[in-house]
Amino acid sequence: MKRRLFLLAALGLPLLAQAGAVDVLRQFLDGTRSFRAEFSQSVLPKSGRKAQYSAGRLAFQKPGKFRWEVERPYPQLMVGNGQKVWIHDPELEQVTVRKMDQALGATPAALLSGSSDILRQFNLSEGGSSDGLEWAEARPRSQEAGFDRVRLGFTPDGQLKAMEMFDNFGQHTTLRFHQPERNPVLPASLFQFTPPRGTDVIGE
Repeated sequence: MKRRLFLLAALGLPLLAQAGAVDVLRQFLDGTRSFRAEFSQSVLPKSGRKAQYSAGRLAFQKPGKFRWEVERPYPQLMVGNGQKVWIHDPELEQVTVRKMDQALGATPAALLSGSSDILRQFNLSEGGSSDGLEWAEARPRSQEAGFDRVRLGFTPDGQLKAMEMFDNFGQHTTLRFHQPERNPVLPASLFQFTPPRGTDVIGE
């Protein structure tokens, strides 16, 4: 089964009075050094057929370190140490290694885990209200980004509760974040990875 792995993150933030979702997104980028949460994800294909569901946990630490771990239904792991990214598929016994800038570029992962400078690579706009959330919308300026737009949904009290991504293949990915922690102290081991013995390594 073809599976896609999306590195995404969420955060609870204080929402300023009269501030729009775009302003809250800027606060997120400026005020967050680290983050961890559990997530649930659904991917709806362009055909509109049955969505695929997955769940797991994530963590990131600026600059450029992250861990995205899918626990069910199929285990998969993505780890970035700020320079390289490892994508491990235990079922296939395979690890793909890529440079950080090649792996992320102008992606939702780069948008959330980077500094406010990353906003220069996106066109930001207010996305309106739906599902009880206020949405900010980001469209990549680069045509090679691999996705059309990403939406970030904030609760009335300022928590970033959901993300939606629409990719260039017509897929709609929705994530919900649970038990988020802003600026926790994270162990360095979270962002280190050594391929298991007997695993095929592709790339660097």
